[in-house]
Order: sequence, then structure tokens, then C-alpha cells
Amino acid sequence: MNRSAERLGDKGFVFPRLAIAVLDARGMVTAWSDEAAAMLDTPATAVLGQPFQRLVHSGRHGEAQSSQIPESGVLTLRRGRSGQMHASIWTIPLITDLGAHLLILVPADVAAEWGNAVSFLHAVLRQERLGLGIHGPDLRVQLTNVTSGMFGGPGIAPGQRLRDVVPDGGAAIETILMKVMRTGEPVVHEKQRISAHLAPHHGWMMSLTVFPLQDAWSLGSGVAVLVDDVTEQERVQRHRDLLHSAASRIGASLDIGRTSLELAEVVLDGLADLVTVDIAQPVLLGEDPTVGPGGGNPRLTRTAAAASTGVWPANLLQVGSDYPTLPDSIQLRRLQQGHALVLDREEVQRALGDPGLVDLLVPQTATSLAVSPLSARGLLLGTVTVWRTSHSDPFETSDAELLAELASRAALGIDNARRYTREHRTAVALQERLLRQGRTELPAAETASVYRAYRGGPAVSGDWFDVIELPSLRVAFVIGDVYGHGLAAAATMGRLRTAIQTYADLELEPGELMARVEDLVQRLALEAPPGQRDAVGATCLYAVYDPVTCQCTLADAGHPPPILISPDGTAQVLEVPLNPPLSVGSAPFETITIDVEPDSVLAFYTDGIFQLNRYDGDYDVERLREDLAAEYERGRPLQAWTESVVSGVTDCPPRDDVAVLLARTHALKAGDGARWEFCSGQRAAAEARAAAARQLSDWHLDHIAFTTELVVSELVTNAIRYASGPVSLRLIRGEVLICEVSDSSNTQPRLVRAATTDEGGRGLYIVAQCTSRWGCRYGQQGKTIWTEIPLAP
Repeated sequence: MNRSAERLGDKGFVFPRLAIAVLDARGMVTAWSDEAAAMLDTPATAVLGQPFQRLVHSGRHGEAQSSQIPESGVLTLRRGRSGQMHASIWTIPLITDLGAHLLILVPADVAAEWGNAVSFLHAVLRQERLGLGIHGPDLRVQLTNVTSGMFGGPGIAPGQRLRDVVPDGGAAIETILMKVMRTGEPVVHEKQRISAHLAPHHGWMMSLTVFPLQDAWSLGSGVAVLVDDVTEQERVQRHRDLLHSAASRIGASLDIGRTSLELAEVVLDGLADLVTVDIAQPVLLGEDPTVGPGGGNPRLTRTAAAASTGVWPANLLQVGSDYPTLPDSIQLRRLQQGHALVLDREEVQRALGDPGLVDLLVPQTATSLAVSPLSARGLLLGTVTVWRTSHSDPFETSDAELLAELASRAALGIDNARRYTREHRTAVALQERLLRQGRTELPAAETASVYRAYRGGPAVSGDWFDVIELPSLRVAFVIGDVYGHGLAAAATMGRLRTAIQTYADLELEPGELMARVEDLVQRLALEAPPGQRDAVGATCLYAVYDPVTCQCTLADAGHPPPILISPDGTAQVLEVPLNPPLSVGSAPFETITIDVEPDSVLAFYTDGIFQLNRYDGDYDVERLREDLAAEYERGRPLQAWTESVVSGVTDCPPRDDVAVLLARTHALKAGDGARWEFCSGQRAAAEARAAAARQLSDWHLDHIAFTTELVVSELVTNAIRYASGPVSLRLIRGEVLICEVSDSSNTQPRLVRAATTDEGGRGLYIVAQCTSRWGCRYGQQGKTIWTEIPLAP
């Protein structure tokens, strides 16, 4: 007979068959069961009618038995012919037969096991911290110590099933029990969330340990379930994980919108079903909020929102929208005083009052609200609001405390971003004042430029460019790079740019101008703190282009050489004499003059361009030349070209500042200029007047002939009087009439106020009154006095 049949025949009796013996009043064995024969390896024929004491090897603990009937306890019995075993004996008097006794024999180790099992079971059933449930094959509870007071939830009685008491989670637990019964594999510390009929809005996190039960025949008889309420431990662990996540994810960016979104995403992961972050509008601009903790109704803007469904409800206030003004309430005051709040839906609706505000601010499925102020350094920066829906437990006080801690950490990041925004705006304003717009349309050239700040830095630094309009239709191109980054470098750059503009107005030759700027840098280095003097310096390139001669004169102070792209698309790196950077020394600066075809493009740049991904830090001017030649297209807009030069910067910011200036050169139109040279003598002034009058007549500018003749006469007369050698006169027609008189003298002309009795000294005064402006520039030999006469009468 197999075990299943035996078990079926015993009606499910859980103990194995016990060894039974019956003794009469004299201690003689009158009955001997098969189990007794098997346990002692002694057949019934050997013991029936014999004293039971013959089977006893020794009494209890080795002492001989004095009675013919053994007492209940542990005896050492003979087993077979030479063996022995310890057995637990239970002696029961039989009332129906006076003097007779029933002996129940069990191996001592089995009896001890049964005793320990029962003791353990009773101990578990008596304690109130760990739940125990014994479930039969039909999953109904057979034995349990779980009462309604154990975990704060409902109790369960024998005969019930979990799904009948625990609607949320009961079926999932029964699935686990069935799996354990089917596979025989235990489950240890399986966490399962449950709720009950009596408390549908409250849940528990339970830790389940399930192992299969077997009867005496090693057949499955059900499962045992140990239950531990780990709700609080889970809450603490979840809060700890959330704080760790917040520390690693929030505040890495100096962007207020990004930091707000990081806060919303972190809170959504472990605390809420919907999250909004609303920031005071002045904070978004980098300013201090107008309302601090303690009162007021700040103007907020919704900066971030997140929902567990992944889609923010369309009927609610959207990101980027201004927050409406809220009615005064006790809850609002407490929030503005720095307290985190927990409210249910009804409390929120009463506080808002207006159904329109409720529809705009309260999610339709929301049941519980927690809100915390975002405060840092005594400033109320905004609020973070979280909602839970009917699918989640309502917020508790501990949740509000956690939200307040998360908000406190995020507020520091938002305030850092606010302060950075303020500094950023200051830097941008400084940049706008220091860097001119490089897109210009001048008679000599049209220009376009682009500037990109280095990765992670403010939007201003030491790179700069400039386009300076000079007299006689000429134009100066400047590009430079101050050592270092930040506001200190920007301030130095501003001083150098101003100085170069001033020296350019003096019409100094490029080499002399660089020498003057070198002296300025030396003075700036002396003004710097002792430890920073070596860091004051710059590279610079200064070029002057003359559309009349179509020549460009350049001086370079340690700056990368420009690239010239001819109208046919040929590109070449100009071999400009490389002088030391500014601040290195006071050696004379060499210059070079080159011929430039009209409609050519001059490309000026800073070395930050070689930090772009395509160059990867290699100072590869030849590669840049090839790129410019490849992108050349005659007539292509310069601004689009400059943007393509630094393409990819937006996606991957450069590792250094990048400044690029492109200039397409023009030439003076044929017939718009005329030049004469006169020998020194008394007739020179008259000849110059006559030549000017004829040219003005050819240009149909007779209405300014008188003014022009007067200016020419005064300038030529002064040249003949104070200089030697020939005198040249040049007229250039443009938006104004430019009149230039050159001589070999280096004497500085001066505008003086002549006394009423003076016979001379009024020439330059007359010139100044007849022209819109005038000036003087010096060449390597001699000087040129120029004037501009308006074409309007």
C-alpha cells in the first residue's frame, strides 16, 4: 500500500502509526501492535505473555524499574537481539480492565521533535508582532494568530480565505501560496501591498515568508505563512532613497527651469501621482522675490509639472503660464510662513472658494494634497505641490515633512540658479555694451560676425572684434583675445577696445597703434594684484583697408593669421609678420601691406575655433582654410557663412570662446576719385582751386564748388607755407565729398583762435566752419589733412 493510500485510510491523521502495547495487572504483554514489532524489531510471538520488563534495558536514566508497569517517560528498550533505543512511553490505565494499561511508544527523538514543534507553534501563536497563518490545500485558514488589533487592520478567522478579507492584494497572495504548494519551493520576504474592506484608503506593506507543509507521510498538507508589517520600514527606506535621489539629481544645473523639472521628477518617482513647481516671477529673472516668508501673495509662474501617467492634464494650469492670485486663507498664510501642509480635496476646495480656480488647479482624480514652500536664504522662491489620486494612500504628516526636506534641498539649487541668472544677465549686459554688432554695411566693406562663449562659462569673456569706420572711406578690422575668462577678462577687453578705438581716431599706422596698446597693457599689468600680473595680456590683430587703393595694412600681436578668400574661391593664409603678444615686450611691431581684390573676403578669428569638435584642439590653420574655401559661394550672405563656421556649437558648446569676423571688401567706383600733384609755388593754390572746380562740375556738384574751393585754397596755402616739396590734392565722392591735401611736413596742424589784430591764423578755423569734420593722419613720410564736406547745399 502506498503512502497516499495509507493516508487516505487514516482519514488524514497527521501522526505516523504509533507503537501500541497492552499490559495486564502483572505487567505481562497481552497485545503487541505491528508498529511496536517494527520499532523494536521484535515480533509479537516473542513478547506476548512475557513481562514487559524484559524489553527494558535499564530504567529511566539507567535505573532499574521497581514496578511491573513502567511509568510514562523515556526508557531505554532492547531492540532486536543486540540493539537498543530510547523511547518515550505514555502509560494509560484502562478502566474497562482493572489493572491493565495501554502503552504508547514513540522514538525519543521523534517525541522531542513533536514537542518542540508544538512549543514553537504555541510561542508563535501567542506573540503579537509576527502573524502566522496555516492554510489548507483549499487555501482556507486553518489556524492563525492574526487579529484585528495586530497590524491595525482586519483579523481573519479559520475557514476564511484571504481574498474575502483583503480585496487589494489578497488574490495576489493566494497566487503565491498556490505556487509554493505546487512547486514545494518556499518564498522568503516577499513584499506585498494590501488593503482591506474596513480601511480602503489605507494600505499596508507586508513581508511574506511562505513555506510548504507536509504531513507524517511527507505529503503536502498546505502552507504556513509568516506575515510581518514592514509599512514603516518601507516608508523610511523609501524616504531615504528619495532623499538620496534628490541629492544626486537636483541642483546640478544652473538653470531654474531644469532644476524645477528635476525636483518634479524626483518627487513623482517616490511620493506623488502629480507634481507642480511654481516659481516667483522675479526669481526667473534673477531678482529677489518681492515677497518673503511671512506674508503677501507672490506672482508665480508654473515652471514644471509631471504626472505618473506621463501626460499632464490639459484642463490644468500648464507649464509657462502665470499662476492665478489666490484668495486669502489660513492655509495660504501658513504656507507663506514657511510651513508644509497636508490637505484633503474638500479642504482645498474650501480654501480656493472659486470653482474656476478649483478646475484650473485641482486635478479631477486628486484626493489628497501636500504643498511645501521653496525657501532659501530667507527668500520665498515658490512652491512645490504634490497630489495623490484615489489609487494611492492619502498623504500623512511624515510625507509633508519629507516634501519639506526635498523642497529645502531643491530651493538651494533654485536660488543658486537664480543668482547665476542674475550674474548671467549682468554679464550679457556687459557683453552687449562691450561687443559691437559686427554686421555692418560700409562703403569699404560689409561685415558679419559670430561669438560663442566657452562651455559652462558666462556669456562674456576676453574675445572681441571690432569694425571701426575711418576717414577717407577706410575701415579698420580688429580681433583680439584677452588671457583668461569671466568678468575680469571682459573688463580688460573693454579697456583695450576703447583704447584701440581712440588710437584709431588718431589715424595711427597699425604698427604704431599696436605699440601704443602694448604700453597700455604694461600699465594694466602693473595695476593688477601682484599674483595676477603675469595673467594680464592679449593677442590682437589690427588691419586697415582702403577701398581707394584696394590695399590692406595689417599688424599682428601674437594672433592667428587671417585668411583671404579671393572672388574665385581661392583661399590663402596671409603671411603676416608674427609679433609677440601684447604684454611680452616693447619691440617695434612689423606691418605688411597686401593688395586685395574687390569682393574678396577677409576671415578673422580667435584660437577658440580650434576647440570645436571638427578640429579637436589642433591648431590647424590649414584645415580651417580648406573649410572656408569649401564653403565659399560668391554672393553668399556673410551672416549665414559665419554661422556655418561655428556650426555644432549649440549642441556641443566649445571649450574656449569663439569669435569670427568676416569682411567682404569693396572698391571705390571708377570716376569717384581724382588726384593732382602741384609744385610748390605761388600758383599752386590757384591751380588746385581750378582743378577742384572742374572736377566738381563733372560730378554735377557745382553747388558746393565755392565751399570746396575755399577749403582747398586754405589747405594748399598752408602746405606751401609750412612744408617743402610738392603738394598733392585728392577728391573722393561718396556720401560726403572728401578733400585731402598731403605734404612732406610732419608738423601738427593746430586750430587756434586768432586775435582781432592778427593778420593770420584763421585758415583752419575757416576750414572747420566749412566742413562737417576734419583731421590729420601721418604716414611714414609727411602728413595728410582731410576734410568732409556735406553734399547737401
